[in-house]
Amino acid sequence: MNLKNSVLFLLFFVCTGFSVHKFYMAIYQVNHNVAKKRLEITARIFVDDLNTALDKKFKTKHFLGAANESETDRDDLKKYLSEKLKIIIGKESKTLVLKSNALEGNVLVCYLTAIDVSKITSLEVHNAILTEIFDEQENMMHFHLNGTKHTLVLDAEKTKGMLK
Repeated sequence: MNLKNSVLFLLFFVCTGFSVHKFYMAIYQVNHNVAKKRLEITARIFVDDLNTALDKKFKTKHFLGAANESETDRDDLKKYLSEKLKIIIGKESKTLVLKSNALEGNVLVCYLTAIDVSKITSLEVHNAILTEIFDEQENMMHFHLNGTKHTLVLDAEKTKGMLK
């Protein structure tokens, strides 16, 4: 991770301890687990922003991360993530499965996987999470693939990226 990304990453986590935030960024860590033949994705997204996006999309109030979080909230989160985050390896679109999520401060940490990923020659990612709500939204994606680290920053104007 270069200095700029390290500073942004640190700034993100320093600011997550406050209830109000003034910038719109989510951080994603994507690792290829060769032994288990899968991609493992950890997404860190401000929970209030996710609730706002789900409220708008599903036209009902959501309570992710709150004591009254419901099964419907979790189901809507799964639907939203599967619509807004897509990964194509080679020419094959991979299904991302939300395994679990946990609240850390005001950030919802989501753990996703894609199975049957034995070899990666190219990877295309489409990440439009929260970009329909916030024009300033940036989705910083850190990849660890084939022993190499890569970073893509996607936003409302550029929701797709490619790694080869």
